[in-house]
Amino acid sequence: MLVWAANAHRNIEEPKLNLIQLALFGLFALLLGGCGAEPAAEARPLLKINDRLIDKAEFDAAFAKTLKSGQELSPTERQELERAFLNQLIDRELTRAEVRRRGIVIAPAELAAAVEEHRRDYPDDSFAAMLRERGLTPDEWRSELEQSLLLGKLVDQVVGARNQIDEQTIDAYYLAHRADFERPAQVRARQIVVADRAEGERILARLRQGSAFAELAKGHSLSPEAEQGGDLGFFGQEEMPPEFATVFKLPVGALSPLVKSDYGFHLFLVEEKRPAARLSRQEAAREIRTVLERDRREVLYQEWLQELRGRAVVEVDWLQLEPPR
Repeated sequence: MLVWAANAHRNIEEPKLNLIQLALFGLFALLLGGCGAEPAAEARPLLKINDRLIDKAEFDAAFAKTLKSGQELSPTERQELERAFLNQLIDRELTRAEVRRRGIVIAPAELAAAVEEHRRDYPDDSFAAMLRERGLTPDEWRSELEQSLLLGKLVDQVVGARNQIDEQTIDAYYLAHRADFERPAQVRARQIVVADRAEGERILARLRQGSAFAELAKGHSLSPEAEQGGDLGFFGQEEMPPEFATVFKLPVGALSPLVKSDYGFHLFLVEEKRPAARLSRQEAAREIRTVLERDRREVLYQEWLQELRGRAVVEVDWLQLEPPR
């Protein structure tokens, strides 16, 4: 049951929140970790969610951390963002309580594996740069990741076996989206990127003498896929910058000359080619199932979340969010 206190006569439409927004679950857990405590006696609660009380000072501190440094808002913009943030906060509190009720936990080994996997997305010093940009310490980032994993487990339990896609649904999707399964010609290639032409010429000479492309990529390439031996996977010509056009003119197994771009000097090795084709229903089935399960997962979760909101007692003193006169 929702009780909109102190301004209940206003018709406030709650924005629909998707799973991406609910990923703020972890961030809110950091920003308002102590919101279960009673506010100071003289502070009138801004928000009550079942037995949770949050005062305006706590809310303001949390809201401020969601804004970019130096970001300026008009009174109307601030009010709109605060109301959206408050609704997200309500969902966060309700889902956190449900996680505790169900006894959902993340094992230390599971968290360590997730930390390692996410850290791989930030080569060199880019991880530290990301933390600085978001104003987080490594421990806060780790805690945020743990909260996101908890939410993922909650969604898995909520959705459960209901997220089943039958063959007839896959057939219908394939027929309705035939154009999506037209595949252009693709190439699988490896690349090495270096900063100057002289180094590129030296590496090219070693490759022509029989050195392994993957090993030289790991040791010398500046590109993100260097750790995978420079493997770019399959890609179509329209997916890449114009400098990659040379790759589509080379036969399988061929080594490219040096190619200059804004990123440096590239060397390519063509490993496989795929002709343009239309995927059959059987070939497309796994991809279709993934898309449909993802969409249905979101729908089922939102339905459950709406039920959870309906059972909750939520009181909001909207007058405290009115812009100053």
